[in-house]
Amino acid sequence: MKTFKNLLIAITVISIFSCSSDDDNRTIDPGNGGDNPITGNELKGDLSEDAKLLASVEYTLTGSFTVKSGATLTIEPGTVIKAKSGRTDIFLAVERGAKIIAKGTAANPIKFTSDASSPKAGDWGGIVIAGKAKSNKGTDVQSEVAGLLYGGSDDADNSGELSYIIAEYTGAKINGEQEFNGISFFGVGNGTVVNNIVVSNGNDDGIEFFGGSVNVTNVYCANIADDMFDWTGGYTGTITNAFGVRNDGFDAATDDPRGIEGDSNSSDANAAPISTPTLKNVTILNLNPDVALKAGAEIRRGTQAIISNILFAAYGNASFGNRIDTKDDKGNGTLTISNASAQGNVGDDKVGGDITGTVTAITDGISVPSDNTVNTKAGVGADLSAFDWANQSFVVTKLN
Repeated sequence: MKTFKNLLIAITVISIFSCSSDDDNRTIDPGNGGDNPITGNELKGDLSEDAKLLASVEYTLTGSFTVKSGATLTIEPGTVIKAKSGRTDIFLAVERGAKIIAKGTAANPIKFTSDASSPKAGDWGGIVIAGKAKSNKGTDVQSEVAGLLYGGSDDADNSGELSYIIAEYTGAKINGEQEFNGISFFGVGNGTVVNNIVVSNGNDDGIEFFGGSVNVTNVYCANIADDMFDWTGGYTGTITNAFGVRNDGFDAATDDPRGIEGDSNSSDANAAPISTPTLKNVTILNLNPDVALKAGAEIRRGTQAIISNILFAAYGNASFGNRIDTKDDKGNGTLTISNASAQGNVGDDKVGGDITGTVTAITDGISVPSDNTVNTKAGVGADLSAFDWANQSFVVTKLN
């Protein structure tokens, strides 16, 4: 049984990185002359040649920073990038045909955060990656943020690697229809490596897939205003070991926050490729009695999803509106579910499309002993020990 502790609602993440006074003011020149997007510790502009960010420099993202097609951005383990807060044009983007190699380690993760003295959800945009994998929106589609083209026919496309990454205080809102997610994958192929990801305190979705086939292992979304895990546009990848939690006291919320939102195509539910993702070992947990999740999993608009070993849980007075919802006026979804458990007030299923499999009510998936720590039963839902490296933790602050 694994125990996690979070004082109040804060998500505390410790990034350990080395410092060298000799390198503190080092300029990394990617070789594009006077229009250098990496000058000293400032990141802004278009990167057209290969470059590396060093752990010995604390960087500030002061505008849009785009890795152009043909270029590779490498980020050393332990690097910290602080985004200038309060603007909607602060984000890291990787074009179709470009690569990002951000390989942190458990001891030295790579951290993207806000530069605000009192950071909050929505302080900056987020990370946006485009690729050449299939989308049912087309082959040259413009991303809803960052203005990148994505899509193609290469499901094995490789946009690089994201490993041991922390992205926090993301989700800047551009207008009523456009908001950044923590990390957005637009047509990203399964040649891309993505594992050990933490997104926390986001003002829109935690992680979202727009088509593509990229696989993700060990992803933790904590305190997300909208959907923790989201896909649309024909996503066909696999998500393994996913934990989503809304902490007591995190009250930033859209009108319909969910644990999982799965779409295929809102204009044509039969558009190919249909979203057919597979999810394995998932926990959706609500600890906040003041914000109900609209659904634990909303599978709709043509999506055909397979989910195995999932726990839907709400502690104390926290709740879900629906546990599973496959009904939608723009097209129902279908879900095959196995080894599914539910604990607490997680609502009933709203069936439109078929749901194959059953959800079993249990009492021992989540427990709260006298010290207010939250315990999870081994083998039920996500394996939270996979996130020990990030020092993520939480407690319940409003006990019954």
